Amino acid sequence: MPESDNLAELRARVVVVGAGPAGLAAARVAAAAGLDVLLLDAAPLPGGQVWRARQGVAAEPVARALASLAATGVRVLSGTRVVMALPERTLLIDGPDGARRLRWDKLILATGARERLLPFPGWTLPGVFGAGGLQALVKGGWPIRGRRVLVAGTGPLLLAAAATLRREGAQVVGLVEEASAVALARFAGTLAAHPRKALQAMRLGASLLGVPSNVGTRVIAAEGDGRVERVVLQGEGGRPRVVDCDALAAGWGLIPQTELAQSLGCALAMRLGALAIVVDERQRTSVDGVLAVGECTGIAGAVAAQLQGEAAGCAVALDQPARPSRRLAREHAFAAAVAARFPAPADWAARLRDDTLVCRCEDVPWSALRDQPDLRAAKLATRCGMGHCQGRLCHDTLAAVMHWPRLPVRPPLAPAPLATLLAIDQPPSHLET
Repeated sequence: MPESDNLAELRARVVVVGAGPAGLAAARVAAAAGLDVLLLDAAPLPGGQVWRARQGVAAEPVARALASLAATGVRVLSGTRVVMALPERTLLIDGPDGARRLRWDKLILATGARERLLPFPGWTLPGVFGAGGLQALVKGGWPIRGRRVLVAGTGPLLLAAAATLRREGAQVVGLVEEASAVALARFAGTLAAHPRKALQAMRLGASLLGVPSNVGTRVIAAEGDGRVERVVLQGEGGRPRVVDCDALAAGWGLIPQTELAQSLGCALAMRLGALAIVVDERQRTSVDGVLAVGECTGIAGAVAAQLQGEAAGCAVALDQPARPSRRLAREHAFAAAVAARFPAPADWAARLRDDTLVCRCEDVPWSALRDQPDLRAAKLATRCGMGHCQGRLCHDTLAAVMHWPRLPVRPPLAPAPLATLLAIDQPPSHLET
Protein backbone atom coordinates (compact mmCIF):
# COMPACT_ATOMS: atom_id res chain seq x y z
CA MET A 1 0.00 0.00 0.00
CA PRO A 2 1.45 3.42 -0.88
CA GLU A 3 2.55 5.62 1.97
CA SER A 4 -0.19 8.11 1.14
CA ASP A 5 -2.74 5.43 2.05
CA ASN A 6 -1.25 4.84 5.50
CA LEU A 7 -3.22 5.94 8.54
CA ALA A 8 -2.51 9.39 9.95
CA GLU A 9 -1.93 9.50 13.71
CA LEU A 10 -3.41 11.86 16.28
CA ARG A 11 -2.23 12.24 19.85
CA ALA A 12 -3.75 13.86 22.91
CA ARG A 13 -3.00 13.81 26.62
CA VAL A 14 -6.69 13.27 27.35
CA VAL A 15 -9.17 11.72 24.91
CA VAL A 16 -12.89 11.89 25.71
CA VAL A 17 -15.21 9.57 23.78
CA GLY A 18 -18.75 10.94 23.75
CA ALA A 19 -19.90 14.56 23.72
CA GLY A 20 -23.05 14.40 25.82
CA PRO A 21 -23.39 16.17 29.18
CA ALA A 22 -20.79 13.89 30.82
CA GLY A 23 -18.17 14.13 28.08
CA LEU A 24 -18.53 17.87 27.66
CA ALA A 25 -18.11 18.39 31.42
CA ALA A 26 -15.04 16.14 31.58
CA ALA A 27 -13.39 17.88 28.62
CA ARG A 28 -14.11 21.33 30.05
CA VAL A 29 -12.61 20.63 33.47
CA ALA A 30 -9.54 18.82 32.11
CA ALA A 31 -8.84 21.56 29.56
CA ALA A 32 -9.30 24.31 32.14
CA ALA A 33 -6.41 22.70 34.05
CA GLY A 34 -4.18 23.12 31.01
CA LEU A 35 -4.29 19.59 29.63
CA ASP A 36 -4.30 18.78 25.91
CA VAL A 37 -7.82 17.41 25.32
CA LEU A 38 -9.46 15.84 22.28
CA LEU A 39 -13.23 15.19 22.30
CA LEU A 40 -14.86 12.93 19.74
CA ASP A 41 -18.47 11.96 19.12
CA ALA A 42 -20.32 9.91 16.53
CA ALA A 43 -23.12 12.45 16.05
CA PRO A 44 -22.87 15.35 13.58
CA LEU A 45 -23.09 17.81 16.48
CA PRO A 46 -22.23 17.40 20.19
CA GLY A 47 -24.90 17.22 22.85
CA GLY A 48 -25.89 13.58 23.14
CA GLN A 49 -29.53 12.58 23.36
CA VAL A 50 -30.37 14.98 26.20
CA TRP A 51 -28.99 18.07 24.40
CA ARG A 52 -29.54 16.82 20.86
CA ALA A 53 -29.37 19.51 18.19
CA ARG A 54 -32.71 20.61 16.77
CA GLN A 55 -32.67 20.65 12.98
CA GLY A 56 -28.92 21.25 12.93
CA VAL A 57 -28.87 23.97 15.61
CA ALA A 58 -26.95 23.13 18.79
CA ALA A 59 -28.85 23.38 22.07
CA GLU A 60 -27.98 26.38 24.25
CA PRO A 61 -26.02 24.37 26.87
CA VAL A 62 -23.97 22.81 24.08
CA ALA A 63 -23.24 26.15 22.44
CA ARG A 64 -21.95 27.49 25.78
CA ALA A 65 -19.86 24.37 26.36
CA LEU A 66 -18.33 24.49 22.88
CA ALA A 67 -17.40 28.15 23.33
CA SER A 68 -15.63 27.26 26.57
CA LEU A 69 -13.85 24.32 24.93
CA ALA A 70 -12.73 26.45 22.00
CA ALA A 71 -11.28 29.03 24.39
CA THR A 72 -9.10 26.36 26.02
CA GLY A 73 -7.97 24.75 22.77
CA VAL A 74 -9.96 21.50 22.94
CA ARG A 75 -10.08 19.69 19.62
CA VAL A 76 -13.56 18.40 18.75
CA LEU A 77 -14.11 15.65 16.19
CA SER A 78 -17.80 15.25 15.35
CA GLY A 79 -19.21 12.51 13.17
CA THR A 80 -16.33 10.30 14.27
CA ARG A 81 -16.66 6.73 15.54
CA VAL A 82 -14.27 4.45 17.40
CA VAL A 83 -13.82 1.41 15.18
CA MET A 84 -11.65 -0.59 17.56
CA ALA A 85 -9.10 -0.44 20.35
CA LEU A 86 -5.51 -1.07 19.24
CA PRO A 87 -2.46 -1.89 21.39
CA GLU A 88 -0.33 0.77 23.12
CA ARG A 89 -3.17 3.06 24.20
CA THR A 90 -4.40 3.65 20.68
CA LEU A 91 -7.86 3.81 19.12
CA LEU A 92 -8.72 3.35 15.48
CA ILE A 93 -11.23 6.07 14.59
CA ASP A 94 -13.11 6.85 11.40
CA GLY A 95 -14.80 10.11 10.48
CA PRO A 96 -15.17 12.81 7.82
CA ASP A 97 -11.39 12.99 7.37
CA GLY A 98 -11.05 9.23 7.03
CA ALA A 99 -9.47 6.67 9.32
CA ARG A 100 -6.80 7.64 11.81
CA ARG A 101 -4.99 6.26 14.81
CA LEU A 102 -5.59 8.16 18.02
CA ARG A 103 -3.07 7.78 20.86
CA TRP A 104 -4.06 8.72 24.40
CA ASP A 105 -2.48 9.00 27.83
CA LYS A 106 -5.80 9.19 29.66
CA LEU A 107 -9.07 7.98 28.14
CA ILE A 108 -12.48 9.07 29.44
CA LEU A 109 -15.40 7.00 28.22
CA ALA A 110 -18.68 8.91 28.03
CA THR A 111 -20.39 6.53 25.62
CA GLY A 112 -23.88 7.00 27.03
CA ALA A 113 -26.77 4.56 26.68
CA ARG A 114 -29.19 3.18 24.13
CA GLU A 115 -32.86 2.31 24.34
CA ARG A 116 -33.99 -1.05 25.59
CA LEU A 117 -36.22 -2.23 22.73
CA LEU A 118 -38.07 -5.47 23.38
CA PRO A 119 -39.76 -7.37 20.54
CA PHE A 120 -43.49 -8.05 20.38
CA PRO A 121 -45.81 -9.17 17.59
CA GLY A 122 -45.83 -6.46 14.92
CA TRP A 123 -42.88 -4.47 16.24
CA THR A 124 -41.19 -4.51 12.82
CA LEU A 125 -44.10 -2.75 11.12
CA PRO A 126 -43.27 0.68 9.68
CA GLY A 127 -44.46 3.29 12.14
CA VAL A 128 -43.24 1.45 15.25
CA PHE A 129 -40.38 3.36 16.88
CA GLY A 130 -38.38 3.38 20.04
CA ALA A 131 -39.71 6.23 22.17
CA GLY A 132 -36.31 7.90 22.35
CA GLY A 133 -35.64 7.16 18.70
CA LEU A 134 -38.81 8.91 17.58
CA GLN A 135 -38.04 11.82 19.90
CA ALA A 136 -34.60 12.14 18.27
CA LEU A 137 -36.07 12.00 14.75
CA VAL A 138 -38.56 14.73 15.58
CA LYS A 139 -35.84 16.94 17.06
CA GLY A 140 -33.98 16.48 13.79
CA GLY A 141 -36.95 17.72 11.79
CA TRP A 142 -38.84 14.53 10.97
CA PRO A 143 -42.51 15.53 10.38
CA ILE A 144 -44.88 14.45 13.15
CA ARG A 145 -47.48 17.23 13.16
CA GLY A 146 -51.02 15.91 13.01
CA ARG A 147 -50.06 12.24 13.36
CA ARG A 148 -51.70 10.08 16.01
CA VAL A 149 -48.98 8.65 18.27
CA LEU A 150 -49.35 6.14 21.09
CA VAL A 151 -46.52 6.19 23.68
CA ALA A 152 -46.10 2.95 25.64
CA GLY A 153 -43.67 1.01 27.78
CA THR A 154 -42.29 1.90 31.20
CA GLY A 155 -40.31 4.60 32.94
CA PRO A 156 -40.21 8.40 33.29
CA LEU A 157 -38.54 8.81 29.89
CA LEU A 158 -41.92 8.10 28.31
CA LEU A 159 -43.18 11.40 29.75
CA ALA A 160 -40.32 13.32 28.16
CA ALA A 161 -40.83 11.63 24.80
CA ALA A 162 -44.58 12.24 24.85
CA ALA A 163 -44.09 15.90 25.81
CA THR A 164 -41.65 16.45 22.93
CA LEU A 165 -43.98 14.79 20.43
CA ARG A 166 -46.96 16.84 21.57
CA ARG A 167 -44.97 20.07 21.51
CA GLU A 168 -44.00 19.33 17.90
CA GLY A 169 -47.63 18.91 16.87
CA ALA A 170 -48.31 15.20 17.28
CA GLN A 171 -51.69 14.04 18.54
CA VAL A 172 -50.68 11.85 21.48
CA VAL A 173 -53.60 9.42 21.68
CA GLY A 174 -52.40 7.65 24.79
CA LEU A 175 -49.65 7.27 27.39
CA VAL A 176 -49.46 3.64 28.47
CA GLU A 177 -47.34 2.67 31.51
CA GLU A 178 -46.66 -0.95 32.45
CA ALA A 179 -45.86 -0.20 36.09
CA SER A 180 -48.70 -0.77 38.52
CA ALA A 181 -50.58 1.95 40.37
CA VAL A 182 -48.85 0.80 43.58
CA ALA A 183 -45.40 1.24 42.00
CA LEU A 184 -46.34 4.70 40.76
CA ALA A 185 -47.64 5.70 44.20
CA ARG A 186 -44.35 4.62 45.76
CA PHE A 187 -42.46 6.55 43.10
CA ALA A 188 -44.54 9.63 43.93
CA GLY A 189 -43.23 9.30 47.49
CA THR A 190 -39.69 9.28 46.12
CA LEU A 191 -40.42 12.43 44.11
CA ALA A 192 -41.53 14.17 47.29
CA ALA A 193 -37.97 13.81 48.61
CA HIS A 194 -36.52 15.30 45.41
CA PRO A 195 -38.23 18.68 44.84
CA ARG A 196 -36.44 19.49 41.56
CA LYS A 197 -37.41 16.13 40.08
CA ALA A 198 -40.96 16.60 41.33
CA LEU A 199 -41.19 20.02 39.68
CA GLN A 200 -39.86 18.59 36.43
CA ALA A 201 -42.42 15.78 36.56
CA MET A 202 -45.21 18.28 37.25
CA ARG A 203 -44.20 20.39 34.25
CA LEU A 204 -44.14 17.36 31.98
CA GLY A 205 -47.49 16.24 33.35
CA ALA A 206 -48.98 19.69 32.78
CA SER A 207 -47.79 19.63 29.16
CA LEU A 208 -49.69 16.36 28.68
CA LEU A 209 -53.04 17.42 30.15
CA GLY A 210 -55.86 15.84 28.22
CA VAL A 211 -53.79 12.85 27.02
CA PRO A 212 -55.47 9.55 27.98
CA SER A 213 -53.22 7.55 30.29
CA ASN A 214 -53.27 4.00 31.59
CA VAL A 215 -51.17 2.27 34.24
CA GLY A 216 -50.59 -1.42 34.69
CA THR A 217 -51.14 -1.80 30.95
CA ARG A 218 -48.90 -3.38 28.34
CA VAL A 219 -48.57 -3.64 24.59
CA ILE A 220 -49.75 -7.01 23.24
CA ALA A 221 -49.26 -6.40 19.52
CA ALA A 222 -49.04 -3.81 16.78
CA GLU A 223 -51.23 -4.45 13.76
CA GLY A 224 -51.83 -2.95 10.34
CA ASP A 225 -51.75 -3.47 6.59
CA GLY A 226 -48.19 -2.57 5.58
CA ARG A 227 -47.70 -0.18 8.53
CA VAL A 228 -48.96 0.22 12.06
CA GLU A 229 -52.63 1.21 12.19
CA ARG A 230 -53.64 0.02 15.65
CA VAL A 231 -52.12 -1.33 18.85
CA VAL A 232 -53.59 -4.02 21.09
CA LEU A 233 -53.27 -3.26 24.82
CA GLN A 234 -54.12 -5.24 27.93
CA GLY A 235 -54.39 -4.18 31.55
CA GLU A 236 -53.94 -6.37 34.58
CA GLY A 237 -56.68 -8.98 34.45
CA GLY A 238 -58.60 -7.01 31.83
CA ARG A 239 -59.71 -7.74 28.32
CA PRO A 240 -57.58 -6.64 25.37
CA ARG A 241 -58.53 -3.34 23.76
CA VAL A 242 -57.45 -1.62 20.57
CA VAL A 243 -56.14 1.92 20.06
CA ASP A 244 -55.98 3.33 16.53
CA CYS A 245 -52.80 5.26 15.75
CA ASP A 246 -50.37 6.26 13.00
CA ALA A 247 -47.25 5.59 15.08
CA LEU A 248 -46.23 3.73 18.21
CA ALA A 249 -43.37 5.02 20.36
CA ALA A 250 -42.35 2.22 22.74
CA GLY A 251 -39.57 1.98 25.28
CA TRP A 252 -38.52 0.06 28.38
CA GLY A 253 -35.72 2.19 29.75
CA LEU A 254 -32.07 2.47 28.75
CA ILE A 255 -29.03 0.20 28.59
CA PRO A 256 -25.46 1.48 29.13
CA GLN A 257 -23.28 1.34 26.02
CA THR A 258 -20.26 -0.59 27.20
CA GLU A 259 -18.83 -2.15 24.03
CA LEU A 260 -15.71 0.05 23.90
CA ALA A 261 -15.11 -0.46 27.61
CA GLN A 262 -15.43 -4.22 27.21
CA SER A 263 -12.98 -4.24 24.31
CA LEU A 264 -10.49 -2.42 26.54
CA GLY A 265 -10.95 -4.99 29.30
CA CYS A 266 -12.92 -2.85 31.77
CA ALA A 267 -14.91 -4.69 34.43
CA LEU A 268 -18.72 -4.56 34.28
CA ALA A 269 -21.35 -5.18 36.95
CA MET A 270 -25.10 -4.80 37.40
CA ARG A 271 -25.93 -1.29 38.53
CA LEU A 272 -29.22 0.57 38.57
CA GLY A 273 -30.95 -2.25 36.76
CA ALA A 274 -28.47 -2.85 33.92
CA LEU A 275 -24.93 -4.03 33.19
CA ALA A 276 -22.62 -1.00 33.50
CA ILE A 277 -18.94 -0.06 33.70
CA VAL A 278 -17.50 -0.36 37.21
CA VAL A 279 -15.83 2.85 38.46
CA ASP A 280 -14.37 4.07 41.75
CA GLU A 281 -14.76 7.44 43.47
CA ARG A 282 -12.44 9.03 40.88
CA GLN A 283 -14.44 7.54 37.99
CA ARG A 284 -11.52 5.19 37.26
CA THR A 285 -12.29 1.83 35.67
CA SER A 286 -10.41 -1.42 36.31
CA VAL A 287 -8.03 -0.57 33.42
CA ASP A 288 -5.15 1.81 34.15
CA GLY A 289 -5.60 5.19 32.52
CA VAL A 290 -9.25 4.60 31.54
CA LEU A 291 -12.08 6.46 33.26
CA ALA A 292 -15.82 6.32 32.61
CA VAL A 293 -18.59 8.83 33.24
CA GLY A 294 -22.29 9.24 32.67
CA GLU A 295 -24.90 6.71 31.60
CA CYS A 296 -22.35 4.06 30.62
CA THR A 297 -21.65 3.68 34.37
CA GLY A 298 -25.36 3.37 35.23
CA ILE A 299 -28.53 5.14 34.12
CA ALA A 300 -28.79 8.16 36.42
CA GLY A 301 -29.67 11.16 34.23
CA ALA A 302 -28.01 14.27 32.87
CA VAL A 303 -27.24 15.97 36.18
CA ALA A 304 -25.40 12.91 37.51
CA ALA A 305 -23.58 12.61 34.18
CA GLN A 306 -22.32 16.19 34.40
CA LEU A 307 -21.18 15.74 38.00
CA GLN A 308 -19.33 12.55 37.08
CA GLY A 309 -17.73 14.29 34.12
CA GLU A 310 -16.46 17.08 36.34
CA ALA A 311 -15.08 14.53 38.81
CA ALA A 312 -13.24 12.70 36.02
CA GLY A 313 -11.84 15.97 34.68
CA CYS A 314 -10.47 16.74 38.15
CA ALA A 315 -9.05 13.24 38.46
CA VAL A 316 -7.02 13.41 35.24
CA ALA A 317 -5.94 17.02 35.86
CA LEU A 318 -4.97 16.78 39.51
CA ASP A 319 -4.57 13.03 39.93
CA GLN A 320 -6.71 13.21 43.03
CA PRO A 321 -10.38 12.59 43.70
CA ALA A 322 -12.91 15.36 43.76
CA ARG A 323 -14.67 15.89 47.07
CA PRO A 324 -17.54 13.49 47.71
CA SER A 325 -20.61 15.05 46.14
CA ARG A 326 -23.80 14.96 48.13
CA ARG A 327 -25.64 16.06 45.04
CA LEU A 328 -24.29 13.11 43.04
CA ALA A 329 -25.27 10.77 45.87
CA ARG A 330 -28.81 12.17 45.75
CA GLU A 331 -28.97 11.72 41.99
CA HIS A 332 -27.87 8.11 42.32
CA ALA A 333 -30.40 7.50 45.10
CA PHE A 334 -33.15 8.81 42.83
CA ALA A 335 -31.87 6.67 39.95
CA ALA A 336 -31.98 3.59 42.17
CA ALA A 337 -35.62 4.35 42.99
CA VAL A 338 -36.43 4.70 39.27
CA ALA A 339 -34.76 1.36 38.53
CA ALA A 340 -36.70 -0.31 41.34
CA ARG A 341 -40.11 1.10 40.37
CA PHE A 342 -39.76 0.72 36.59
CA PRO A 343 -37.86 -2.53 35.98
CA ALA A 344 -37.67 -4.31 32.65
CA PRO A 345 -40.60 -6.76 32.40
CA ALA A 346 -39.72 -10.20 33.78
CA ASP A 347 -42.29 -12.16 31.76
CA TRP A 348 -41.32 -11.12 28.25
CA ALA A 349 -40.84 -14.62 26.84
CA ALA A 350 -44.52 -15.33 27.48
CA ARG A 351 -45.48 -12.36 25.29
CA LEU A 352 -43.71 -13.65 22.18
CA ARG A 353 -45.32 -15.71 19.46
CA ASP A 354 -43.44 -18.32 17.45
CA ASP A 355 -43.33 -16.01 14.42
CA THR A 356 -42.27 -12.88 16.34
CA LEU A 357 -38.99 -11.63 14.90
CA VAL A 358 -36.36 -11.21 17.59
CA CYS A 359 -33.38 -10.46 15.33
CA ARG A 360 -34.82 -8.09 12.74
CA CYS A 361 -31.52 -7.68 10.88
CA GLU A 362 -31.38 -11.40 9.99
CA ASP A 363 -35.15 -12.18 10.20
CA VAL A 364 -34.75 -14.72 13.01
CA PRO A 365 -38.05 -15.61 14.76
CA TRP A 366 -38.57 -16.56 18.38
CA SER A 367 -39.26 -20.19 17.42
CA ALA A 368 -35.65 -20.56 16.21
CA LEU A 369 -34.17 -19.11 19.41
CA ARG A 370 -36.19 -20.24 22.40
CA ASP A 371 -34.58 -23.71 22.65
CA GLN A 372 -30.97 -22.55 22.15
CA PRO A 373 -28.71 -22.96 25.21
CA ASP A 374 -26.91 -19.61 25.02
CA LEU A 375 -26.11 -16.62 22.83
CA ARG A 376 -23.17 -18.28 21.12
CA ALA A 377 -25.26 -21.26 20.04
CA ALA A 378 -28.07 -18.94 18.93
CA LYS A 379 -25.67 -16.88 16.84
CA LEU A 380 -24.06 -19.91 15.19
CA ALA A 381 -27.35 -21.68 14.49
CA THR A 382 -29.44 -18.75 13.30
CA ARG A 383 -27.12 -15.76 12.51
CA CYS A 384 -28.87 -13.88 15.32
CA GLY A 385 -26.73 -10.83 16.05
CA MET A 386 -24.73 -10.98 12.82
CA GLY A 387 -26.58 -8.17 11.05
CA HIS A 388 -25.95 -4.43 10.90
CA CYS A 389 -26.62 -3.76 14.60
CA GLN A 390 -24.21 -6.55 15.60
CA GLY A 391 -26.53 -7.81 18.32
CA ARG A 392 -27.15 -4.50 20.03
CA LEU A 393 -30.91 -5.13 19.83
CA CYS A 394 -31.46 -8.88 19.69
CA HIS A 395 -28.65 -9.83 22.07
CA ASP A 396 -29.88 -7.19 24.53
CA THR A 397 -33.31 -8.83 24.29
CA LEU A 398 -32.07 -12.39 24.75
CA ALA A 399 -29.79 -11.42 27.62
CA ALA A 400 -32.80 -9.89 29.37
CA VAL A 401 -35.42 -12.49 28.44
CA MET A 402 -33.33 -15.67 28.67
CA HIS A 403 -30.78 -14.42 31.25
CA TRP A 404 -27.95 -15.47 28.95
CA PRO A 405 -24.46 -14.02 29.53
CA ARG A 406 -23.34 -11.55 26.89
CA LEU A 407 -20.74 -12.61 24.34
CA PRO A 408 -17.29 -10.99 24.31
CA VAL A 409 -17.14 -7.86 22.18
CA ARG A 410 -15.38 -8.29 18.85
CA PRO A 411 -14.19 -5.51 16.54
CA PRO A 412 -15.13 -3.54 14.61
CA LEU A 413 -17.25 -1.67 17.14
CA ALA A 414 -18.91 0.32 14.36
CA PRO A 415 -19.35 -0.21 10.61
CA ALA A 416 -16.21 0.90 8.78
CA PRO A 417 -14.95 0.85 5.18
CA LEU A 418 -12.90 -2.20 4.28
CA ALA A 419 -9.97 0.08 3.41
CA THR A 420 -9.90 1.26 7.02
CA LEU A 421 -9.56 -2.28 8.32
CA LEU A 422 -6.97 -3.25 5.73
CA ALA A 423 -4.78 -0.28 6.64
CA ILE A 424 -4.53 -1.11 10.35
CA ASP A 425 -1.17 -2.86 10.06
CA GLN A 426 0.40 -0.09 7.99
CA PRO A 427 2.80 2.30 9.75
CA PRO A 428 1.47 5.79 10.42
CA SER A 429 2.14 8.24 7.60
CA HIS A 430 2.47 11.36 9.76
CA LEU A 431 1.53 12.84 13.10
CA GLU A 432 -1.34 15.32 13.21
CA THR A 433 -1.50 17.89 15.96
